[in-house]
Amino acid sequence: MKQLNTFFLAAIFLFFNSCNNDDDNQVVVDNINTNVNFQHKSTISVGGVGASEITAFDTDTNKLFVVNVELNELSVFDISDLDSPQQNPSINLNAYGTPNSVAISESLLAVAVEAPVKQNPGKVLLYNTENNELQQEFTVGSLPDMVTFSKDGNLIITANEGEPNDDYTVDPYGTVSIIDLSDNSVVTLDFTAFSGQLATLESDGLRVFGPNATLAQDLEPEYVAVSDDSRTAWVTLQENNGIARINLVTKTIDAIYPLGFKDYNQSNNSIDASDRDLVKELKNWPVYGIYQPDAIVSVSINGVDYVISANEGDTRDYGGFSEEVRVDDLMLDETVFPLAMDYQNEMNLGRLKTTITMGDDNNDGYHEAIYSFGARSFSIWSANGDLVYDSGNSISQETLMLTPDRFNDDDGRSDDKGAEPESVEILNIGNQRYILFVGLERNDQVLVYDITNPTAPQFLSILSHTGDEAPEGLLVVPSKDSPNGKDLLIVSNEDSGTVTIYENNN
Repeated sequence: MKQLNTFFLAAIFLFFNSCNNDDDNQVVVDNINTNVNFQHKSTISVGGVGASEITAFDTDTNKLFVVNVELNELSVFDISDLDSPQQNPSINLNAYGTPNSVAISESLLAVAVEAPVKQNPGKVLLYNTENNELQQEFTVGSLPDMVTFSKDGNLIITANEGEPNDDYTVDPYGTVSIIDLSDNSVVTLDFTAFSGQLATLESDGLRVFGPNATLAQDLEPEYVAVSDDSRTAWVTLQENNGIARINLVTKTIDAIYPLGFKDYNQSNNSIDASDRDLVKELKNWPVYGIYQPDAIVSVSINGVDYVISANEGDTRDYGGFSEEVRVDDLMLDETVFPLAMDYQNEMNLGRLKTTITMGDDNNDGYHEAIYSFGARSFSIWSANGDLVYDSGNSISQETLMLTPDRFNDDDGRSDDKGAEPESVEILNIGNQRYILFVGLERNDQVLVYDITNPTAPQFLSILSHTGDEAPEGLLVVPSKDSPNGKDLLIVSNEDSGTVTIYENNN
């Protein structure tokens, strides 16, 4: 009966959603067709695992540059004909290190490369997209994990993660580097100036927990988003559960915004916490989620800046230190978690992966609170780090109802971080409609939302293609820059080594 009800509800949903889409087909504002109907166009097989992580597109040459960790190169494809992409000579990076990210502006291609010993300073390599020739080398902080240009093309910004070694005996500063192309100067910013604010930041939800680490060592910048006016950047501090705001004019760090925690006991935040109960079902639990965003993107809607995050979650699990533990291995305070509720049963919360670094505020060895990694959602934040909207359990609800076989990777990740929203990207259609794409690493899917009203996003559809596994990077090519004059979504799939292109058939 439960299967019949699920099928019936899904059928009703699809019927009304198709009706809504029919209405959308009629929306034309200022001669702009704002319909959203992305369909699979083509798929490029780049290689094996790690062959396709992040992509960048050059509008002048129609070249697609793909970070290929498997071969330690940038794989290059001409996508002038989207039905038949052609492989071009690659850019070999063996002499420099391992590529992590790539970005393009005005025929300049920037590659973030970590050093062979990743605790050492990394590099940004600058190439000409026309002939793929190296133009400049810049030294940046340790482990540059993401690189982007300012919107005006004058600056290159990197998030330098500064991860420790496996023994946790060497822990470099996490930093942000700003390369000014007007004079080829490099400014690398660290977080030492915030050391005096540590207690306040932690009380507001920032995590600083590496063994013997200072604030500046512990913070690990992950991803960068830049404002439309190129004056501000926001940088995720994933493991630390925060976002830093960077003033690109003065080249200083303005603020650190702790993100707090998500209450899974609220009705719209229900989760599936077990991979052993043989049931795909969302329930409320006395557990908190740590937002821990990975990718972010900024957008200005009606003159207001927003920052949108994919709340993937991440843990520190090294030979010298690990924070991971399942609930069934925690010592729980029985006054908060009564034995009668059997929380530590693997059918309930026992399998849920949590952290040992939080939840025992009185240090008596018993946890009064349970904190799990990630928030299984996307969030919309103000420019000053205030939560405007969180998608709650929308990702779980939509995937469970429409693609139950893919829900939490067929339930296998329910005990961990769920679908793991990894990446986000925005399509602005004529300043009339704003479409958000959310890549789900574990579900091998991309969810599509309308966020034109940032306080009330609307789910639209799910994109997937057979054979694609673990979408790592999303890239939007608007119609004005596209080889075929249509909006494109380009998805880099890390585990399958594929790049899939969707086009908007509006």
